[in-house]
Amino acid sequence: MLQKFKKMDVPTLMIIFMLMIISVMCLYSATHGDPKLEGHHIKMLAFYVLGFGAVFAITLFDYRLLVKYALYIYFFGLLILLAANFFGGNINNASGWIKLGPISIQPAELFKLILVIFLASVLIKRGKAKLEFWRDVVPIGLMTFVPFAFVMLQNDLGNAMAYVVILIGLLWIGNIKASHALIGFVVIAVLVGGGIKLYTVYHDNIYDYLDKLGRTHWVERLDPWLVPEKATAKASWHTDNAKLAIGSGGITGKGFMQGTSVQSGRVPYTYSDSIFVLIAEEFGFVGSSVVLLLYFILIHRMILIALESKERSGPYIIVGVVAMYLYQVFENIGAFIGIMPLTGITLPFISYGGTSLLINMASIGLIMSIKVHGQEVDDDILAPGTNGPNKKRIFGRKQAKA
Repeated sequence: MLQKFKKMDVPTLMIIFMLMIISVMCLYSATHGDPKLEGHHIKMLAFYVLGFGAVFAITLFDYRLLVKYALYIYFFGLLILLAANFFGGNINNASGWIKLGPISIQPAELFKLILVIFLASVLIKRGKAKLEFWRDVVPIGLMTFVPFAFVMLQNDLGNAMAYVVILIGLLWIGNIKASHALIGFVVIAVLVGGGIKLYTVYHDNIYDYLDKLGRTHWVERLDPWLVPEKATAKASWHTDNAKLAIGSGGITGKGFMQGTSVQSGRVPYTYSDSIFVLIAEEFGFVGSSVVLLLYFILIHRMILIALESKERSGPYIIVGVVAMYLYQVFENIGAFIGIMPLTGITLPFISYGGTSLLINMASIGLIMSIKVHGQEVDDDILAPGTNGPNKKRIFGRKQAKA
């Protein structure tokens, strides 16, 4: 056990520890004096303690077992998402929350990691062969579309789009054909460009339709991004004040707990979705750059672990986790500087949220497990019912005939 802990990537753990300090400080600044929110920084610290416990526990666990039973885990995840659709509570317009006594969990967050493991398990079966469109790409796309549809029904666009980004990242490393990648890029560009054009031209009709469905909050999130001239004052309030707060931070910021916009309440949810706005106003360009640098180093360490792994499923999992983190960082920060729509996605390891943090920490634990067990290509896990000299290897590079 001690030998496995010695193999853990210390720089990665140090980065997570620094992000924890930033998170607790920012949460204290965002919630002090508010009787409804005061103490959130202590709760976040408790979540981090649980998270580090999960990291060390998962490090000891051989991640290849998860890959082996990925299909069962996938269907289990779908059942939880389906249960959230029927029995989930509503928090901030998202209905996919399951309450377990005093705590609430968001299955859509959990399924991001499940999807990474499942897609990795599917792709490693193809080996180094190019992915065929109908045999590989289409089925994998459909398997991603099912949870995507479930989460969209929960009004959670942010997490639903994370599934698409994970799919794209894993298809890319999964050796998709260049022609298929080009066609996919063109199709996505046409759909996005055409969708934006249709939205701007038929804005009023779309609003009326969504109003009948009771989902006008989608319009309130898209209008400030696509058609700011038609956005209501309510819809623009969040992003407009966020931009002013970020700009007012300047180079070094206004100082800890001195941000006039975030401390006055003009920017909502500074303890969760909008926490980057607090960082930018109180710590300025320097503080924002430090946060981005920490993310960059974290991603770099993950890629190094992927390159060092001798077992094939490890790099697939790491690429999926990297895609998930990159999307969350880009979407969260981009929404507040005007280059992305506001979707309510959290900033990894910094925004308040127990489910989000624990899933992110579990992902780090999974990567530590790859670091520890990814070199053990000769220590294969056997298929059920196989043993002896003719054993069938599940995770090795070779398979002996039974």
